Formats: sequence, structure tokens, C-alpha cells
Amino acid sequence: MNNSKYLSGGRENQIIKIGNTVHRPTGRWTKQIHELLLHLRQSGFYAAPEPLGFDEQGREIVSFIEGDVSNYPLSPNASSIKALVSAALLLRSFHDTTQSFLETIIFENTDWQLPARQPYEVICHGDYAPYNIVLDGEVAVGIIDFDTCHPGPRVWDIAYALYRWCPFTNPKNQDGFGCIQEQIKRARLFCRSYGLADEKRLILAELMVERLQKLVDFMFSQADLGDETYKLNIKNEHHLLYLEDIKYIKNNLIAFVSGITD
Repeated sequence: MNNSKYLSGGRENQIIKIGNTVHRPTGRWTKQIHELLLHLRQSGFYAAPEPLGFDEQGREIVSFIEGDVSNYPLSPNASSIKALVSAALLLRSFHDTTQSFLETIIFENTDWQLPARQPYEVICHGDYAPYNIVLDGEVAVGIIDFDTCHPGPRVWDIAYALYRWCPFTNPKNQDGFGCIQEQIKRARLFCRSYGLADEKRLILAELMVERLQKLVDFMFSQADLGDETYKLNIKNEHHLLYLEDIKYIKNNLIAFVSGITD
């Protein structure tokens, strides 16, 4: 196919762009995600792909969102303040739009890749990172890869977003940038742009630690089930980076709590 190409990312040669559509592997959660994506569009939120069914190979088909997506190391546009602020605003809009979706589902009949977490305030994206955000210049205009969506509290999603966008990585992690003071400043700006109250910001560092530990546990559980992507991640010692970042966040917990509020 002359108009097709594989898209780079976490799953090598598994996601392909054909024309203005993207064909992706499915999971037990795909039906639920398509219902979410359809609800978003019906609610006037167009910064997410449109679900278009499935191809003859059983892959899901979604619309392609034009723009740039940055993997690590982050591009100058993706690491900019404007991208940080616009990403926070986009996350708030996404969360607000998903509240009405929660009212339409029967939780016993839903299936998610990641476990739902109480209180069920919104649908969490689950991986709100620069590599899943489409930029127009320095402005976040789209969200992609909804596989990890699940019901949960706003702060659960925000905590992981801060880890990825600020980013709260230790100096050994080549994907990161900035000292702890700069990272906290970016986190404060993200929370302010999102509109998160000061009292809810105080638990974000602890949630970051919990979320990263769950990520490491998830990597090993999926590898044990035979997932080749996670097997490769562990072989390449990605989990060790997360464990070092956990230590880094814990070591700077006091600085985070004292600097995150306005």
C-alpha cells in the first residue's frame, strides 16, 4: 500500500497509518473505548480520534489526527511552557467531557485494560504523556492511544501527567530535563492551568510514586503473560528507570509539597 506507513511508538510495527486512518491492535477493552470515543464526539470534544470500526484483520480503525507527536527526548515544542499549559487545559476539557459518559455505563458490564479506581470522578486517560499528545506547533490539539483509559479520580490521571510533562525524572534518566525546582515550577503551572485546588495538589507526589510502582508491576505481569513488548522493555531495563524515578520523587517529597501550591 503506497499510502500506508507504520507509526513509531511503544509497539513496533503494530500500528499502521493508511490514508487518513490508523489501524491498531485490539484488546478486550476496545469496545468500551470506542463507546467512549463516540461519546466524546457526540459531546463536542473533537480532540480525540473518531472510531471507524474494524478492518479485515480484526484491527480497530480510528481517524488520524494531523500534527506532531514527540517521543523522548522531547522536542523543543513538546517541552515548551505553551505545550505544558495547553496540555493541562486539554486534559481538563477531556475529563469534564467524560463525566457524562460515566453516567451512561453499568460498571459491572465494562472492561478496561487498567483497573478502575475509586472515586469514579472521570475517565482517566491512563497515559497522558507527550508521546500521546498531538501538537500544532507548541499547542496541544489532540489526544491519542486511549487503550489505558479507566474510571478514576482526576488526581490519579494528573499525577501521572505531571511525571511525564514536568518531568519528575532523576538526573540519570536521559528522558528528563531540569532540576527539581524547575520540575516543581512546571508542576505548579500545570495544576494551575488545569484548575486543581491547592489541597488536592498535596497528594500528587505520593500518587506519582504509587502510579509508577503499579506501572512496574503491570510490566512484569504482562511479560509473564507473554507480551513481547513488555518482555523487551524489561530486557532493556526500562523498569529500573521507573524505580530510580520513584526514589527521586520520594527524596524530594518535602520540596514538592512545599512548592506545588499557589
